[in-house]
Amino acid sequence: MTMTLQEALQWARLQLVTSPTLRSDSDSLLCHVLQCSPSRLIGYPEQQLTAQQQQQFVSLIEQRRQGIPIAHLTGSRGFWSLDIGVNQHTLIPRPDTELLVSLALEKVQPGMRVADLGTGSGAIALSIRSERKDIWILAMDYSFNALKIAKQNAEDNQLPLLFFRGRWLEAMQPGSLDIIVSNPPYIPSDDPHLTLGDLRFEPITALASGKDGLDDIRQLVRQSALVLKSNGWLIVEHGYEQSLAVQRLFEQSGFTEVQAFQDYGRRDRVVIGKRSASFELR
Repeated sequence: MTMTLQEALQWARLQLVTSPTLRSDSDSLLCHVLQCSPSRLIGYPEQQLTAQQQQQFVSLIEQRRQGIPIAHLTGSRGFWSLDIGVNQHTLIPRPDTELLVSLALEKVQPGMRVADLGTGSGAIALSIRSERKDIWILAMDYSFNALKIAKQNAEDNQLPLLFFRGRWLEAMQPGSLDIIVSNPPYIPSDDPHLTLGDLRFEPITALASGKDGLDDIRQLVRQSALVLKSNGWLIVEHGYEQSLAVQRLFEQSGFTEVQAFQDYGRRDRVVIGKRSASFELR
C-alpha cells in the first residue's frame, strides 16, 4: 500500500532531518510530483499516492538528501513574476538578485538599449522584458549551454530577447548602450563556501573570480565606461563585503552618482553609477 500525502511528508522530513529547509523542501518536491499547489497538501492529507508518484518522490528526496538543489530537481525556480528553467549550466536565481531588476526598471525609458551581461538562465533580462516591451534588450553570456537555457526560457515565457555569445563587452561598440546590468562572478576563488550547499552544483565559472572575487567586476566596469552612452547606467551585483571596493572601481573609471544598495537581508548587494557626460574615451 502506498503512502498518503501526510505520511509521505512525515517520511520525507525524517530523511531530511539535518536540512534547515526540510519542511519547504519536502513540500516543494511533493507538489512537483503531484503538479499541485501547497494548499493541496493541506486540504487532502489522506490522499494516496500512486505507486509511480511514490517512487518518484522517494527518488527526489534521496537526491535532495545528497545535496542536489531543489531547483535542479524540479528544473525551475521562481524569479520576479516568472518561472525560470535552470540546470547545472546556470546559476540558480536568488531573490536578492531581483534588486537588480528593480533598479534597472527605475532607470529605463522607452527606446533604450539594455544589456544583461553573464545572463545565465536569462532571469534578469527576461524579468526586465516582462515589465517593458518598449526597449531593446541583449542577453549575453560566454557559456553556450547557459545561452541555450536562456533561449528556452525566453520561448517558454513568450518574451523575445536578443542573444549573443561573448565575453563581457569585448564585441560591443563604444557608446552603444544605455544601461548595463550584471550579476557577475564575485566569490573569491579560495572561499570555502564554494564547497557547501547549492554552490557545489552550480558552474564555478559563474561563481568565482580571482583571489579577491573582483577580477570580472574590474573588467566589466572598465569596459562599461567605454561602451555606455553619456549618462548611461551600470548596475552590478557583488558580495556583501565588497561594496566599498566596487564603488572605488566605479569612481576610478569615471562613473558619477555612485550609489550602494542593500538586499532584502539588509546586506550590501548592488552598486550603480552613471557614465559622466564629460568622460573621455581613452
